[in-house]
Amino acid sequence: MNEVKILIVEDELLIAKSLSRKLQALGYTVVSVVSSGLAALQKTIELNPDLILMDIAIKGNYDGIETANMIRESHNIPIVYLTAYADDDTLARAEKSGSYGYILKPFKERELHATIKIALKKHEEQLKIAEILAASQASNEEKKRYISIVSHDLSNPLTAIQISTEILQNYDRQLDEEKKKKQIERIQVAVSNMSELLGDILTLSRAESGKLMLNPIPLNIALYCQNLLAEFSIIATEKHSLKFSDRGECRLVYLDEKLLRHILNNLLSNAIKYSPQGGKISLNLVCKTEQVILQVTDEGIGIPSDYQNKIFQQFERAKNVGKIKGTGLGLSIVKQAVELHQGTIFVESKEGVGTRFTVTLPTHSPRQ
Repeated sequence: MNEVKILIVEDELLIAKSLSRKLQALGYTVVSVVSSGLAALQKTIELNPDLILMDIAIKGNYDGIETANMIRESHNIPIVYLTAYADDDTLARAEKSGSYGYILKPFKERELHATIKIALKKHEEQLKIAEILAASQASNEEKKRYISIVSHDLSNPLTAIQISTEILQNYDRQLDEEKKKKQIERIQVAVSNMSELLGDILTLSRAESGKLMLNPIPLNIALYCQNLLAEFSIIATEKHSLKFSDRGECRLVYLDEKLLRHILNNLLSNAIKYSPQGGKISLNLVCKTEQVILQVTDEGIGIPSDYQNKIFQQFERAKNVGKIKGTGLGLSIVKQAVELHQGTIFVESKEGVGTRFTVTLPTHSPRQ
């Protein structure tokens, strides 16, 4: 039996000594014996016992039930009452105070041992239930927050689509071609934003449910990066300069192509998005014997230092993003994809200067 520390609160010395001997014979550790409510409070703070045996009639200004109530305000410790009599009023007060049981004097060793074991087991079960409830509550709050943010982020593009559609329907004859084109583009942007958000939510949902699996295949990593960067040159503005470089023997490596696309798509699109003034955006590849290192660097708005520890959390967006659109999910997906590869991701950034993400992925197949 693990050591169980018991505090005895009993004002009759002979009874306290007899009780202490019985408890020690049963394998318990008596950490202290006190005779008043104030002494019990002090010893509880000092010794933090596993259980308190509390006589109801004790010395001082507070009886055992009042003392137990004060202890429970700051300590979650099971308390078993000791009493020489069991009138209805006293038992009712004891039950209301959250008692873990009571023992009638004179004490019988078997009943004493059984009552203590039951109290300790009941307390252990209550702690487990409290943990489960706390976790459930936290999960529910997170789900509520998740739904609230998603609903908000979906309502904006839906509103934009509705407004533009109504304008095109009701004012078609009054609009010139340029204004019609503007409304159509507004609808296209809104649809694109919704598609991005729903895609991110689906990916995260699959990751959290364990359905996002690693499927490494042989991949020419250098060619893959060059082709991907070429795709991004289409969405980049004339103010952006996209550069690729590679070092080492960048031949076939085992990586999951879909997960790698999640990683690089998010990092490169962020680099462009958060560099509204343009600048150089670099994708650097370093190939080593057992790993590849991918670095995406921009000269954009940067990430505030006090936000960098939250950067991979869902729906978190830095305070300096202004009106730049985003779901707040992309980097969370990146982290999931990196971890599925058993890799690491690191960010270096300075506000107003730029950002560099460094991703390190093992090149061997996890199945081997």
